[in-house]
Amino acid sequence: MPPLIDLSPGDYAALWLTLKLAGVTTLLLLLVGVPVAWWLAFTRSRWRSVASAVVALPLVLPPTVIGFYLLLLMGPHGWVGQFTTWLGLGTLVFTFGGLVVGSALYSLPFVVQPLQNAFQAMGQRPLEAAATLGASPMDRFFTVALPLAKPGLLTATVLGFAHTVGEFGVVLMIGGNIPDKTRVVSVQLFDHVEAMAYAQAHGLAAVMVVFSFAVLWLLYRKRSEPVGGR
Repeated sequence: MPPLIDLSPGDYAALWLTLKLAGVTTLLLLLVGVPVAWWLAFTRSRWRSVASAVVALPLVLPPTVIGFYLLLLMGPHGWVGQFTTWLGLGTLVFTFGGLVVGSALYSLPFVVQPLQNAFQAMGQRPLEAAATLGASPMDRFFTVALPLAKPGLLTATVLGFAHTVGEFGVVLMIGGNIPDKTRVVSVQLFDHVEAMAYAQAHGLAAVMVVFSFAVLWLLYRKRSEPVGGR
């Protein structure tokens, strides 16, 4: 009996590259997103609304618009491309590094906003209580703020990872369609459909549907658990 889902070697390569991209991007997003979310949650700067709009911009901009401007910036004539070339790295377009940069920018609000909401819900009172006990700002952040914001951190991690897995427009504009280098699952699926290989497209799409459902189910299941367990 033939398998229900028959994936080609190219499909497996695209799946592995996609998971690798999502993992690296999520790690980068957490390193950048946590301090950004912290600043947005507690700052009184008049630039807060501008920064919030910039962070949320990928939610409303078409992915191809973001990809187009990143292509110009990171290309040989863009200032980012010229800088990376000066460093001896070459340009980032049509490379895995370029995919990471584009994916991080496109998924930024999916990481920053849950973290910002978690920090705002926590409020300043626990931090002030820790300060009265002599905790330094760094101690208050790592021993008080992050544990209290754990649900938001979990949500940000899962959403950032899952959103990166599902990207298409940005990665196609920046990375193109290079097998084993920049051809991620969404591009591989597009190739199957364009070639009218619907059986292969069905297999790859079914894997992504199951994966997406499992990720969201685990997220909502975890969030619905009572604090401290049963």
